[in-house]
Amino acid sequence: MNIDVLTLFPDFFSSGLQSGLLGKALANAIATVNLVNPRDFATDKHHRVDDIPYGGGVGMVLKPEPMFAAVNSISRLPRSQVILLTPQGSPLTQTTLQDLATNYQQLILICGHYEGVDERIRYLADREVSLGDFVLTCGEIPALALINGVVRLLPGTVGKVESLKAESFEDGLLDYPQYTRPAVFQGWEVPPVLRSGNHQLIAQWRRDEQIKRTQQRRPDLWEQWVQERRSEQAE
Repeated sequence: MNIDVLTLFPDFFSSGLQSGLLGKALANAIATVNLVNPRDFATDKHHRVDDIPYGGGVGMVLKPEPMFAAVNSISRLPRSQVILLTPQGSPLTQTTLQDLATNYQQLILICGHYEGVDERIRYLADREVSLGDFVLTCGEIPALALINGVVRLLPGTVGKVESLKAESFEDGLLDYPQYTRPAVFQGWEVPPVLRSGNHQLIAQWRRDEQIKRTQQRRPDLWEQWVQERRSEQAE
């Protein structure tokens, strides 16, 4: 997969793109990340990419001309998607990551900054994505999160494919509790069922814990999961 990132701060990605499984995946060419600086496409001598907003207000707004020129400079693959990272976008979910990893050859990410982007920049985007109902100083943070989430789903990034199937959100529930040695630590004991060797009982315990944890921590997800099960049974 090709990932092109429009960013005013390419150095932001230096560590994140070189670390852990993501760094290994990029080193192994499972995906490529190309950083494009819109400043390189500004036409004035100061390479300005922002300006004061029409109508007044605090802060600066990203100008459309450099952004359009930067996006148009990128060679497009047949199955590409332009994504604007913005608090006004749809929440980034595991379903979104799976869609992007499965159905597209190329992602072009536009990182917002300052007080926002000129509204016309939105016409470049096929979709708008947000990390959640909060505001960050820049779009580079959600862009890196999206890159990490997508690349880890690509074949070859994670050694054991089974591990991708048994984790939070994959089937609509949160993940079950995980333990490792020692069996007892500061009075907290690993549940005996996990040491029983009975794989059927372990599987049932894990499923029960997923349900209980989702009910307690994310009642919104729990209700959605219940509704989906009812719909499946009705079909």
